[in-house]
Amino acid sequence: MRPTVLKLLRQESVTKSEWQGLFWAVHSVCLWDDKGPQKVYQALQDDILEFIRQAQARVLQHQEDSALLKAYIAEWGKFFTQCGYLPKPFCQLEASLAGKAHNTMPKKSQGEESIVRKMMLDTWNQSIFNNIKHRLQDSAMKLVHSERNGEAFNSQLVIGVRESYVNLSSDAEDKLKIYHENFEKAYLEATKSFYRVKAPQYLQANGVQNYMRFADAKLKEEETRAKRYLETGWGCTSVSALVDCCVDVLVTAFKDTILHECASMIKVNETEKLRLMFSLMDRVPDGIAPMLHDLEAHIVSQGLADMMSAARTITTDSEKYVEQLLELFNKFSKLVKEAFIDDPRFLTSRDKAYKSVVNDISVFKLELPSKTKGMNVKTQPESRCPELLANYCDMLLRKTSLSKKLTPEEVEKKLKDVLLVLKYVQNKDVFMRYHKAHLTRRLILDTSADNEKEENMVEWLREVGMPADYVNKLARMFQDIQVSEDLNQEFKEVFRNNNNDALADAINIKILNAGAWARTSDRISVTLPMELEDYIPQVEEFYRQKHNGRKLQWHHLMSNGVITFCNDFGRFDLEVTTFQMGVLFAWNQRPKDKISYESLRLATELPDSELRRTLSSFVAFPKLKKQVLLCEPEAKSPKDFEDSTQFWINQKFALIKNGRPQKRGRINLVGRLQLSTEKSKEEDNEGIMQLRILRVQEAIVKIMKMRKKITNAALQTELVEILKNMFLPSKKLIKEQIEWLIEHKYMRRDEDNINMFIYMA
Repeated sequence: MRPTVLKLLRQESVTKSEWQGLFWAVHSVCLWDDKGPQKVYQALQDDILEFIRQAQARVLQHQEDSALLKAYIAEWGKFFTQCGYLPKPFCQLEASLAGKAHNTMPKKSQGEESIVRKMMLDTWNQSIFNNIKHRLQDSAMKLVHSERNGEAFNSQLVIGVRESYVNLSSDAEDKLKIYHENFEKAYLEATKSFYRVKAPQYLQANGVQNYMRFADAKLKEEETRAKRYLETGWGCTSVSALVDCCVDVLVTAFKDTILHECASMIKVNETEKLRLMFSLMDRVPDGIAPMLHDLEAHIVSQGLADMMSAARTITTDSEKYVEQLLELFNKFSKLVKEAFIDDPRFLTSRDKAYKSVVNDISVFKLELPSKTKGMNVKTQPESRCPELLANYCDMLLRKTSLSKKLTPEEVEKKLKDVLLVLKYVQNKDVFMRYHKAHLTRRLILDTSADNEKEENMVEWLREVGMPADYVNKLARMFQDIQVSEDLNQEFKEVFRNNNNDALADAINIKILNAGAWARTSDRISVTLPMELEDYIPQVEEFYRQKHNGRKLQWHHLMSNGVITFCNDFGRFDLEVTTFQMGVLFAWNQRPKDKISYESLRLATELPDSELRRTLSSFVAFPKLKKQVLLCEPEAKSPKDFEDSTQFWINQKFALIKNGRPQKRGRINLVGRLQLSTEKSKEEDNEGIMQLRILRVQEAIVKIMKMRKKITNAALQTELVEILKNMFLPSKKLIKEQIEWLIEHKYMRRDEDNINMFIYMA
């Protein structure tokens, strides 16, 4: 057998009969006796070992790195090819060795190499490879080092060495064991060593910004090189290990130095360099966190600085305020898009910082008083942003110069912009309160620019997550107006038929649901003109016949009308509130008389604050050059009116147009219909706080009922999650309501753990 085996090892020509004879000879010897297979295996091992020693001698003749690698790759290539052919004739040998239980030879198990192939690879590994592997690795790494320095060489030499490492392992469980422990390890170490020297030199010579370009280029270059020289087969992680190694030496080692430039780059909007920094830092553990912090700090400081610089304008103009907020949002969004490719982490930071700007109280402050046990307690000041947003919505939805100059599409876009800002408002319940007040005013005065937009706005509020009970209440207001129109028509027909009174056409009643529209405290008594007083019982009788059991409550505060005002100069139509009407009718029977403040109070029965406000609208209406009433002594403000102050009709009152007085005309003295008294304004703010208290209690009970048992921290987290669409409850408020619920036996503390709450059914 030996001559044929040696020919095969040397890759010399073997005839067909020699090849077949080898099969037969192996078969015959293995069947002689128990010692036959062992002798064949030993002889084969000796011949292979001798062949490998000769190959080693031929390789070691070469001293130069490239020549050594070429010689080794050539010898290995021949030998590895024979590893595929030589074991074939020895199948019977393997069967015989595997079949003997007492045999001490290695046995082939399922999934393993054949015994002869394994012996060939192991022998190569133990003799030539173990003797010269360090020289091979060093030579290969020197060539890679040369390539990194821009020198040309034959890359197949490194690839050939790598392949020998990959194919040498005969371990069935880890085919790449030799490769991982030797070639891959050496490659990673060589890469680290190269850049540990190169990177600091480049940084010192070229600065951070140029270094980032260098690091980015080298990371891409090394990844491409790794795909060429390292194993990329299925399940092999060599390339990712190399990339991690490069990130460590090129980026992580200089993380603090690079990040030090971040804040200044954000400040001057260097988006391209920031994008490069982001791509580098995103590879480093916690590398992004300082960048997120810098972005947040920039947005908050820049946003507040811009708001402060425009404070004088935006505090008096809600349109400018909203435009300023949107301009900031668009500016910061553009920065995140261009510098950080809209990465979700940076978008979250933008939202968090923008929320701080929107809810900041350094420019606008709203203080909500809260009554506790009969005492006024000041709560934490809040931003006036929700109030100003509601004012801006009102400007867009009401018939104003702003809404008239905009197309329906532009109005819709601006309303959507308001909703965008509203998303970031913490205390949405304040927005709701003001928005509802404005909507009430628009529906009562019929000043809506577009009814369809009004109803769309309600649906949009629902879509952005406003509480359902609030949105449903707004929707109910539109239904009430529609129902009122039908009732009004019926009333006019009945009244016209019964009384034959043309004045019925001038009367317009709105019967509205008190729960959706107003509070009892808004009701203020006033002495109505006789003409109106006569209608009240008739309206009540008409409604009682339609809906038995329902009670009507008259809200004169929300009423208005048009009266004809005559003086010596001419006739004018005045649009007035019911309170203004009540005051003017005091002169109906005595147009030339002077009436004291005290007499007017007795005649109208108006509360002092409302009477002062009403009289002020007649003696100092800002749009009029000639006032409806005159007074003596003159008063600079409503507070200056005394009981003895005299008021009388201005007989020379006229509307001035183009510098000339007009004898006819119409003037709106209603202005912004006052929907709340001084008292109810306080109640408004207090009502917001009371509603918050109830919402917190309701949410805590809901959570406790569901969880049965919960820790204090978990309860607070869930509570904020439930309430965040309306307002952000303070820790103090949460603590107070928990104590209240414990006191009233809704829940209790665990006896063993005071931070654990238990629901009490």
